[in-house]
Amino acid sequence: MVCKWNKNDLQDERTKTSLGDYIFSRQKELILELVKPASGERMLEVGGRHWQIFREKCCSVTGLVPSVKTLESVRKQFGKSADLYAGDVEDMPFSDDEFDIVAVINTLETARDPQKVIAEAIRVCRGRVFLGFINKYSLAGTQKRLKEIFGFSSIDKINFFSVEEIKKMIGNLVGREYLKWGSVIYFPAIVYGVFSELEELVPYMRNPLGAFAGFAFPAKYTYRTVQSPVTTTYKLKDDNQVTAPEAVRGMLREVDR
Repeated sequence: MVCKWNKNDLQDERTKTSLGDYIFSRQKELILELVKPASGERMLEVGGRHWQIFREKCCSVTGLVPSVKTLESVRKQFGKSADLYAGDVEDMPFSDDEFDIVAVINTLETARDPQKVIAEAIRVCRGRVFLGFINKYSLAGTQKRLKEIFGFSSIDKINFFSVEEIKKMIGNLVGREYLKWGSVIYFPAIVYGVFSELEELVPYMRNPLGAFAGFAFPAKYTYRTVQSPVTTTYKLKDDNQVTAPEAVRGMLREVDR
C-alpha cells in the first residue's frame, strides 16, 4: 500500500534547524523501533505533534491535544492532515478499545496526574501503548536546555521523570514483564554540530541515559477460558472475571483515591 501524504505536513518548528531535524529523526527512530506500526492500524497520538510519524506508515491517525488553543496552533501548522481533537488527557473522549496504538509523547510532563493519563491510554487501546518523555537523568544538558530542544516554552511548568519512575507507573497498572524501552540523544547540543555520528555509537535499547526515553507495552490480556483468565499484562486474580475495560475502570478508580 502506498500512502498519500504531503511532505510539507511533516514540517514544524523542531525540524527547521539541522539540530532540531536530527533530534526529531532520533525520536522517530526509537518510536518506530518500539511500536512497529503497520499500514491500516488506527492510532491515537496524545500531544498532537508526533502523529506524522505514524501517518508515514499509513496508519489512520487521530490526535488529542489538551486545549483548544493548542488545537488551533496544531491545525494551523499541519492543516487537515489528521483527525484532531481537544480534550482532557486524563479523561480521554474515546471509547474503550478504540485504537490499535496509543502514543503519549511529551505529555506526561505537564499532566496533573501522569499515572491516570497512562491508565486512560490503556483503556482506549486494544493493541499497544507507547510512552515518550524527557528523562531527567539525561547527560544531554540542563533541564532548561532540554525543555528548549524538545519544544516546551520557557514558561511551561513541567515535571521531569526518570526511566525508573515511569517504569513504576506502568508496573502499577499492567506489570513489567512485557516492557520494551530505550532512549536517544545522549550528548549536549554542541556535540551534534561537530560529531553527530557519536550518537549512533551508543546502544539505545534499554539505555537509561538518553534525553528522550520511550516505553512500549501491550495493553490487553486474553482469556484461556471463562473460568480461568490468563493475563499477558494485567495482574488479575484467577477468580476475577471482569472484562478488560471493566478492569481498567477499576484501576482508574484506584488512581483517583
